[in-house]
Amino acid sequence: MTAARSASSLRVAIIAGEASGDTLGAGLMDALRERVPQAQFFGIGGGRMRAAGCDAWHGAEELSVMGLAEVLPHLWRLLKLRRGLIERMLRERPDVFVGIDSPDFNLPVAAALKAKGIPTVQYVSPQVWATRQSRVVGIGNSVDLVLCVLPFEPDFYAQHRVRAEFVGHPLADAIPNTVDAAAARRALGLGARPQVLALLPGSRRSEVARLSRPFLATAAWLKERRPLEVVVALANESVGAEFRAVTAGIALDAGVKLVTGRAREVMAAADAVLTASGTASLEALLLKRPMVVAYRMTPVSYWIVRCMGAARLKHFSLPNLLAGRELAAEYVQGQVRAEVLGPAVLECLDGRMRDPDWRAEFGRIHEKLRRGASKAAAAAVLELARGAAT
Repeated sequence: MTAARSASSLRVAIIAGEASGDTLGAGLMDALRERVPQAQFFGIGGGRMRAAGCDAWHGAEELSVMGLAEVLPHLWRLLKLRRGLIERMLRERPDVFVGIDSPDFNLPVAAALKAKGIPTVQYVSPQVWATRQSRVVGIGNSVDLVLCVLPFEPDFYAQHRVRAEFVGHPLADAIPNTVDAAAARRALGLGARPQVLALLPGSRRSEVARLSRPFLATAAWLKERRPLEVVVALANESVGAEFRAVTAGIALDAGVKLVTGRAREVMAAADAVLTASGTASLEALLLKRPMVVAYRMTPVSYWIVRCMGAARLKHFSLPNLLAGRELAAEYVQGQVRAEVLGPAVLECLDGRMRDPDWRAEFGRIHEKLRRGASKAAAAAVLELARGAAT
């Protein structure tokens, strides 16, 4: 009897390549262990997945590279790492493979394993509905199931006959409808006054390299106009080291506080959030915080992304994509500078968001995403693994 046919065992190969994926992976692992207490996990993960019991052959930070041009200096290392992973996973013969986000790395792994009869899952859909829609065929050939965290994605996959399920977003389950800002401030050692601005320059080193200086310049622009406490949320120590290197030579005054590994508390404490695009903007939405969202790549990467279809989208930030309209101000490339970001953040601090219904809409989106995501994802993964074994 194989492991997958045994009700008491399950062997899962799993890869998560950044902080948000590490969180999703840990939640999935815990939910799978509720169903299969003896489940084993191995592959690539971060601190949360290690704490949940993943045998991490490599750290998630090794995959944390954003953009197209940005990946080139790391390409040989990543290809070598992936080749070794595939060989080792094929020797291990897991009951199922789960790739979390990081599609450019995970989908080729999934394709190689699927070709050898191992069931494969992509948890978090690539944004193929935004760019490179032709990739959907390749995704269908690589994985048996796509677990979607955004509600509009399964319909897109259905049009291309790719199996996909909306499981909701674990952050929507973890974050309550209302958050105590005063308690978050006390936990961070902040007072009730002055106002607090949260800066989140990203969880990838390449994001931090491009956003840290304009974010700090924006904070300085604002502090010239009003008293303000500025808190920079750093995803982990690696990101913190990148931030300090990029901002070397910039004098951080007493009103700027660096906090590592507590982004949710930082946002909960804030009167306004200036954040990189991505999961952090969704977390700010769930915390019901007014925000400004920024996105910056190398000019070459940005040109390529626009050529692949991103120019069709009216919005790029998750709050605006989910709402179908602009709830949060969003800025790209050359717009990411203090004289543009500063006035937009000032609107947030003054309670003048672009859409007067923003808070209620954030609440509606929160409810739509709250589906018991980790348990729903675990049920789908287990059904696929067990179904393949029968």
